[in-house]
Amino acid sequence: MDLIITGIIALAVGLGGGFALGVLHRKKVAEAEIGSAEQQARKILEDGIKAADTKKKEALIEAREEILQTKNEFDKEIKDRRNEISRQERRIAQKEEILDRKTEALEKKDEKLTAKLKEATELNEEIEQLKEKQFETLQQVAGMTADEAKAQLITELEAEITHEKAMKIAELEEQFKEDAEEKAKEILSFAIQRCAVDHASEITVSVVPLPSEEMKGRIIGREGRNIRTIETMTGVDLIIDDTPEAITVSSFDPVRREIARLALEKLIQDGRIHPTRIEEMVEKARREVEQTIKQAGERATFETGVHGFNAEMIKLLGRLKYRTSYGQNVLAHSIEVSLLSGMIADEIGADSTLARRAGLLHDIGKALTQEVEGSHVQLGVEIARKYKESKDVIHAIEAHHGDVEPQTLTAIIVQAADAISAARPGARRENLENYIKRLTKLEEIANEFDCVDKSFAIQAGREIRIMVKPESVNDDQMVLVARDIVKKIENELEYPGQIKVNIIRESRAVDYAK
Repeated sequence: MDLIITGIIALAVGLGGGFALGVLHRKKVAEAEIGSAEQQARKILEDGIKAADTKKKEALIEAREEILQTKNEFDKEIKDRRNEISRQERRIAQKEEILDRKTEALEKKDEKLTAKLKEATELNEEIEQLKEKQFETLQQVAGMTADEAKAQLITELEAEITHEKAMKIAELEEQFKEDAEEKAKEILSFAIQRCAVDHASEITVSVVPLPSEEMKGRIIGREGRNIRTIETMTGVDLIIDDTPEAITVSSFDPVRREIARLALEKLIQDGRIHPTRIEEMVEKARREVEQTIKQAGERATFETGVHGFNAEMIKLLGRLKYRTSYGQNVLAHSIEVSLLSGMIADEIGADSTLARRAGLLHDIGKALTQEVEGSHVQLGVEIARKYKESKDVIHAIEAHHGDVEPQTLTAIIVQAADAISAARPGARRENLENYIKRLTKLEEIANEFDCVDKSFAIQAGREIRIMVKPESVNDDQMVLVARDIVKKIENELEYPGQIKVNIIRESRAVDYAK
């Protein structure tokens, strides 16, 4: 045991001594390495200082070279600018010399012009003096003053101009009339041929056939109560006379007359005629007429191809079925005017849809003329504005009778189509009084001119023959007189179609042998 302990102690002492010797050895090695590292660091520091000095010298050299190069470039630029300035100075000097020479030349020209102006002034004065002498000489030779000579020249010139103007107007009118009439006849005849509408004169009475004479008594009723009820309910007059098996319904209002006619036919067919039944049939007839009015308005829009109307506007169109103008059915007339307007518009390249619409509505005011005060033109304009029609349609309605001057092509087309429809043979009938008044007014218009001796309306008012005083009008002035009479007729007279103004100038010499 002791040996073991002794061995362990010896081993520990040996290990401790070896460790100490190792530490001493490593210390010496480290000191040697540190010394070597210091030497290397000193060497590296010295090499860095030398390299920095070298770089510094190189940078200084490069900087000096750049400064020298910049200085050379700057000196060159300064030199170039100085050269350019020198050139500009030379050019300016040359221009100044040129301007000086031009100024000198202008001064010389001005002196020459001043001299010439002075000469011209003196010459003008001499000319004026010569003119005065010539005027005096001419007045002495001619035996008249300058004012008298001017007046004579002006009179002769006016006569010559009047003659040439009349000849030119006659020539142009003849040429325009030939071209316009040929084209207008072609367009209108084509439109009229395509729109051949039957015309039947409307009357203010309707005849209701009766199955027997006994029915008259039943319609009259006890003490006339039935006939009074019918007349009260419908607003018509029933004429029961000796006409066999017929009763006449008379009324200025076609709608009332149609309601009464339908009610009578229904009562006759039913056989039960008493006041209560009469009221029922009249109401039923009124509903049927309203339905007929609506259908008539729809048919008119369908036939003319015009759509987009308000429902109330269609009803107003349908009411025209029961309106007449000089015996012509207004709805048939409106449809015809619409079709004619569309065809004429197609021929001349205008808006045919707009023309048809304006033509269909041109007499829409007649649907209310028996209920509202005012002319059918004014009422038509108000209706069109109320239902938001376009300005062109409203203007065409307003201008179709010449109440205002037509300003659009559509208005002129509708005006022409309206005149064509009204002027068809058999389309309308006028009473004798209106016919005579129109012819008398036509002659009165012509006789208002001082140069007119006599005038005669002929050809049913289609022509007026005028005899002028030969001492008041020469041949050249006849053209101007005819134009003035035409304008006055157009402004003051309403008439269908056109009126030919035929002026005759005749000189006569009368003497007697004794």
